[in-house]
Amino acid sequence: MGRVEREEPMNTEQFAAQRKEVAAFMSRLYQCRLTTTSGGNISLRLTDDLFCITPSKLDKANLTGDLVALVTMKGENLTPELPLSIEAEMHRRALITRPDIDAVVHAHPCYASAFTAMKKSINTKLLAESWFLLEEPAFAAYARMGTIDLAQAVSQSLAESNVVLMENHGVLTVGKTLLEAFDLIEVLENSAKMTFITETMEAAGRGWEKSALTEQRCEELLHMKHGL
Repeated sequence: MGRVEREEPMNTEQFAAQRKEVAAFMSRLYQCRLTTTSGGNISLRLTDDLFCITPSKLDKANLTGDLVALVTMKGENLTPELPLSIEAEMHRRALITRPDIDAVVHAHPCYASAFTAMKKSINTKLLAESWFLLEEPAFAAYARMGTIDLAQAVSQSLAESNVVLMENHGVLTVGKTLLEAFDLIEVLENSAKMTFITETMEAAGRGWEKSALTEQRCEELLHMKHGL
């Protein structure tokens, strides 16, 4: 991508607080066992023309704000001393596709990622909270990590949902804030665990039956959420 000409060098310190927050949420993602040491990435829109993103090849559990890269919406790394995540393009396209959101979280939570490998839906209707927050997650067909194809598949899926299951890869969530996007990924993983538990127990044939939300209850929750 072409280099952006600037009359003055970027003052990276003006975004110190936001970069520190991104680093803190990356550490939180790891501490909650929602991703691995080297896996996953988080980005945050800073201005209309700029976002920050966690770097590649660094311990995600011990990041500090100065290790979070600054990138233009045209793809130029303004912190060349920091290696960009191979998924930087996926984050860039997500932020461009969804101007209504500012935060993107990508991770590999164990149960939710397992469902992407099975091509099986996660039942978000087992709890009112999960349906209210997640609704029906979108599914992006497999594309190799770090590729334009993956970035395009995910950005297209974001037209359907704030939650995307990436086949044989992991999940991505978006929100107006980092907390909102993080909450979605945590609730999704819990929903995946509950789906596994309820389906396993039901299949055991010992009289266990799951009781998901009815369509009427789902509609009532959507009305509460969207005012439909």
